[in-house]
Amino acid sequence: MVVSVLEEMRIKDLGVIDDATVELSSGFTAVTGETGAGKTMVVTSLGLLMGGRADAGYVRTGAAAAVVEGRITVAPDSPAAVRAAEAGAELDEGALLISRTISAEGRSRAHVGGRSVPAGLLGELGEDLVAVHGQTDQQGLLRPARQRRALDRYAGDAVAVPLAAYQDVYRRLRAVSAELTELTTRARERAQEADLLRFGLDEIAAAGPRAGEEAELAAEAGRLGHAEALAAASAAAHGALAGDPADPESIDAVTLVGGAYRALQAVRAHDPALADLADRLGEVQILLSDVAGELAGYSDGLDSDPLRLAAVEERRAALTHLIRKYGETFAEGFGRGEGRADRTDGATAVLAWAERSEARLADLDNDDDRIDGLTAERDGLRDRLTALAHTLGEARREAAKRFADAVTEELTQLAMVHARIQVDVRHTEAAPGDEDAVELDGRTVAVGPHGADEVELLLAPHPGAPARPIAKGASGGELSRVMLAVEVVFAGAAPVPTYLFDEVDAGVGGKAAVEVGRRLAKLADSAQVVVVTHLPQVAAFADRHLVVEKTSDGSVTHSGVRTVHGEGRVRELSRMLAGQEDSELARAHAEELLATAAALGRRAGERA
Repeated sequence: MVVSVLEEMRIKDLGVIDDATVELSSGFTAVTGETGAGKTMVVTSLGLLMGGRADAGYVRTGAAAAVVEGRITVAPDSPAAVRAAEAGAELDEGALLISRTISAEGRSRAHVGGRSVPAGLLGELGEDLVAVHGQTDQQGLLRPARQRRALDRYAGDAVAVPLAAYQDVYRRLRAVSAELTELTTRARERAQEADLLRFGLDEIAAAGPRAGEEAELAAEAGRLGHAEALAAASAAAHGALAGDPADPESIDAVTLVGGAYRALQAVRAHDPALADLADRLGEVQILLSDVAGELAGYSDGLDSDPLRLAAVEERRAALTHLIRKYGETFAEGFGRGEGRADRTDGATAVLAWAERSEARLADLDNDDDRIDGLTAERDGLRDRLTALAHTLGEARREAAKRFADAVTEELTQLAMVHARIQVDVRHTEAAPGDEDAVELDGRTVAVGPHGADEVELLLAPHPGAPARPIAKGASGGELSRVMLAVEVVFAGAAPVPTYLFDEVDAGVGGKAAVEVGRRLAKLADSAQVVVVTHLPQVAAFADRHLVVEKTSDGSVTHSGVRTVHGEGRVRELSRMLAGQEDSELARAHAEELLATAAALGRRAGERA
């Protein structure tokens, strides 16, 4: 399993630091150095990488820009890696490369995985990667949402099981409420739509159109409207083909063709070609006779009834009205007796509209039943949600009591003997009209995707003092120690893999300082811990010891960061103890501190 680790930071032209590379590792890293050497710039650099506010004052005097680059190992499926991938960033051999540039004019640029990104994305990544606890910049557990998440993880299955069930019910309740709201708020629109559909269906049913009817009516109207002309034309054509019975001398086409046929028929035996022509004339004679017979019958069957014509035109007008209202398309040229052979039949389109409208009307008529069903389901879901929210609250309050006692005990060992931690698990009054609100413990409370509880850590620094939010109830140094105690108790429960503490040991010394170091080492068992410290008792517990050194060439002050071990580490601890690297007493005390740290469970081999 890949664990997120901040491997390295390169700092250039930031504050007093000219150009330095900070190499980190998993476990506990201590950062020390003389006052003013630039230790705080390490904290500032990490803050910038995690989306902190850019300030032109950070840029070293005379430089055009300050640059901070970081390399963080992350799991490909971790929240940070997923967020970065969504922004188009790519991992470099399993590591996320982050950079932040601040110009002397105050402009800021951010890059993640080789892609330019908004600084806000760095802040989102920071929530998943690093918790910074500094003298002036406290992050992480000061956020109520993370306090709740951490408490839930601290509580374990007692919260996790009902929370999972609660979230399933909550999601379903939201979906049901949304559908119910849409159905009820659009009731008038649906009623109007149903009325229009019923009117249209009644109108179509009363007219009773048939598929293809419009073409039949158009043909009939054409015949009725031109009956006299059709009769005269058919009579003239019949006379031309069959002759006029009143005029025996008239010449007709059938007689002429028959004469031609008989002339050829008499000599056909002498020439096959002429015989073929005779056969064809015989066929023509038969065809002409048939047409003449049909023309005689056509005239007899013509109807010139004006009443029938009026009825046909009235029916056509009724169909036209329906087609224009309900037909998606209707025949091109309809009403003029012309149009394409492949045109869409208007009456068919009207019938298709009616079929769809009947289905839609059935859906609309079922809305009342749907509303009743959804209302009953919503009420049942609210009852289940209320019960689960109550169970969640009880589990959180039980875990909060255990957690508060554990943190208070930690504070006692960190020279805050009289301080007391409380965890306030409370409900929020629902806003008027909040449809998701539930009745809980006799109150109408707001619920969300994580329950009905708000979680807040409170601190009473001494007896008689009111418990206040930890950000307001402690001084800078006390707040860092409170955060350390909280993080130690939450160790393994909070999702952030890296912690940075700036001068967590402010205001403590002696045995309390040793306890601070021991607890930082304990936290480092489950996370990466970076600590900026002035106390040798704290630094002695570190797995890795970095020293920020400052030199001066008379005009430009610059700093560098180096890793110390063995003799170099003893000298640095001696300087921190007595201000003299070569003091025999200080060296003896430094070696004793390292041995004490080893005896308390840390690995001595990396400190020798």
